[in-house]
Amino acid sequence: MLLLRDTTTTREIADTVRDHTALVRDSHAGHPDRAHLGRKFTATLRAAAGSGLYDTILDAALVADADGTEPEKAIDALLGKLPFLPKKALSEGGHRAFTRGLSEFLHYYESSGTTGNPVAAPKALDDLVANTINIGELWARILSPADRALILINAPFAPAAYQFEKVLEYLQVLSLRPWVDNITGDYTRVLRLTRELGVNVFVGPPSRLLEMIQFAYRNDEPVPAFDKLFLMAEQTGPAFVRHLERLTGARAYVAAYGSSETGTTAVTCEHRNLHLQTQSYVLELDGPERGPRRVDGTPDRGELVVTTLDILARPLLRYRTGDLVEITGTDCPCGVATPLLRTLGRSQDLITLEGNGIRQNDVESALWAELPDGDPGSGVQLLNYMLVVQDRTILCLATTTGPADASWREATARRLAGLFPGFELALRPVEKLPPLASLGQYLGWKLSRVLDLNDERNWDRLPAPIRGVVETTLAEYASTPRG
Repeated sequence: MLLLRDTTTTREIADTVRDHTALVRDSHAGHPDRAHLGRKFTATLRAAAGSGLYDTILDAALVADADGTEPEKAIDALLGKLPFLPKKALSEGGHRAFTRGLSEFLHYYESSGTTGNPVAAPKALDDLVANTINIGELWARILSPADRALILINAPFAPAAYQFEKVLEYLQVLSLRPWVDNITGDYTRVLRLTRELGVNVFVGPPSRLLEMIQFAYRNDEPVPAFDKLFLMAEQTGPAFVRHLERLTGARAYVAAYGSSETGTTAVTCEHRNLHLQTQSYVLELDGPERGPRRVDGTPDRGELVVTTLDILARPLLRYRTGDLVEITGTDCPCGVATPLLRTLGRSQDLITLEGNGIRQNDVESALWAELPDGDPGSGVQLLNYMLVVQDRTILCLATTTGPADASWREATARRLAGLFPGFELALRPVEKLPPLASLGQYLGWKLSRVLDLNDERNWDRLPAPIRGVVETTLAEYASTPRG
């Protein structure tokens, strides 16, 4: 997986690969080595004590207690005594989280900064190896060396694209990793390579895939056909998944869940269930109704709190992710015994209008509902969308697979209008959405797909052609009598 000149380091990494692979497979079989996990937890605690991020908030006596606690009991005995780490503290702490010199890392990355300042998230050899094996051992159930994969992740400072390239190397799957300019949005070369190389696997965020499909329709290019979609980096609910499957003919997987800061905390299996990586993380849930509790596989939901076990170079103790998740409490037909996770989105991705909370999946379930033949909303497919809010008007900008007549527009708008009682709602097809709509992996759903023009500064986020459509439509609604 890694070609290193130093033979001592090569031998050490080979030992790490052997030990971690065994731990992964034991966890999958339902027989985790609790003593091994306890030793990793204690090592993480000691490492954190040596970082500037924890030097004033971590009790030295607690670290001393860890050294005298039996490994099998360490997590249960000590976890609840550790302080929580808010996202803001990590954003402001930056490099103070490091326990090693910068030259001891392999690659430098940062988080996208979606929910705060970008956070330094460099990759060291040991955590790169662990994360690659965690993902690869589950993706191996779906992929084979006969596959060819397109990695389309426009995030130069985030580790995701590089990490997935390493996973595909681990599985001996051919991959290509092109770049598409966010301003021009020209996918001509990507579409050509996808056809010529017989690429059958897409790896990347769904918004980027939609942007590529939209470009193909707009430029009379063949729409790319895949066998498998490995989606990540955005909230992708059931309606969104079905929509992408209809457009590409592929089987779609929400392939991984995590962040630049934490690494990959959950990975999909062949049954499209996200399995928590309990060999590399201690995971808790927290919320206003119940206090923090360990994830133990029973049904539960709340904010995910993460303690890393394999990132000794920048350890995180009880890190509040801000992500709302659900533990399903069910067994998976694949036989992997680790708990199953379902993502519910970020708390800040809720649209609140007069106390009515609306989530991404609510909108997309309405827009991409499966309709019977003959329904006015069937026929033309709605490709992508953006919501524009001003006063009591909500405008849905939409790209489509073909010309949309008035009956189609009215039927589609009616499905969406039920989410926004008391508001005027209009749907307007446009040739191209603002670049924001392809940046969900950077900005989150609400910032990329919901434009609130009650804040005058947000007009500047609209390019000229789209701004004209928005201004005209809002003006029409302002002058239309209401009866």
